[in-house]
Amino acid sequence: MSLGVAMTGLAGGVALVAGLRWVVWRGFRAPRMAVDATPATHGLAFDDVSFATANGKTLSGWMVPAAPGAPLVVMMHGWGANAATLLPLAAQLHSHGFSLLLLDARSHGRSEEDTFSSMPRFAEDIEAALSWLGPRREKIVLLGHSVGGAAAILAASRQNGVAAVVSLSAFDHPERVMRTYLDRAHIPFRPFGWLVCRYVERIIGHRFDAIAPVATIGHVRCPVLIGHGTDDSMVSPDAAQAIAARSEGRAELVLLDGIGHEGPEDYTALGQLLADFLRRVLSV
Repeated sequence: MSLGVAMTGLAGGVALVAGLRWVVWRGFRAPRMAVDATPATHGLAFDDVSFATANGKTLSGWMVPAAPGAPLVVMMHGWGANAATLLPLAAQLHSHGFSLLLLDARSHGRSEEDTFSSMPRFAEDIEAALSWLGPRREKIVLLGHSVGGAAAILAASRQNGVAAVVSLSAFDHPERVMRTYLDRAHIPFRPFGWLVCRYVERIIGHRFDAIAPVATIGHVRCPVLIGHGTDDSMVSPDAAQAIAARSEGRAELVLLDGIGHEGPEDYTALGQLLADFLRRVLSV
């Protein structure tokens, strides 16, 4: 091999790695969706709240009270979404007597921008909400959708004061998500995709195997409901089955017939299902 060919190959490899790094950093920047509704849109009285994360960023949220002593459901949206996207489900839960705290993750909704977004940061934001709430008499439930669902499991695995978890449309392992993302970008997993995954782990400060829901679910000590739509084309229902299988019997799996990743058009039935589960496991 001539020096020119070798140098050309090296330059091409460097360019490809640089391009992959750009793709990764672009992927870390979730699009900020406009907040197009408030709880008042659904006839709910609420208070605007804000509090700080561990690194000093300001999170925004809505507190929607129910009767004194009612269980409080802390709700976290998915990637690129915001608290408003959970309002249809929140309204149903409130009609069943639950208080609500709807959160905007960092760099989403009305919350402050941060350097990047990641599932562990979603979990940190949930934990920041729990710290802000402090010791309370009412029972606390964590509910999350998609990335928020994975984050709810991770947060619950590190917090002792959580009475129940509801995870909807969550992935089972970040590397599986990355493989799908890389496939769509026509990037072969070996060696480039594997290197991208290791680079992402370095940036977010966590090994995928340590934060994957299939790993963290085994450390959750409260009842969990894993819900997933059978028509989810973004995250396969197999992911929900994999998470539930690793839960040591604490998780109930519910496959929602005909529902896609973003949820149903009418949340009445889902709200009833979740309310029934929570009343049963919380004994309320």
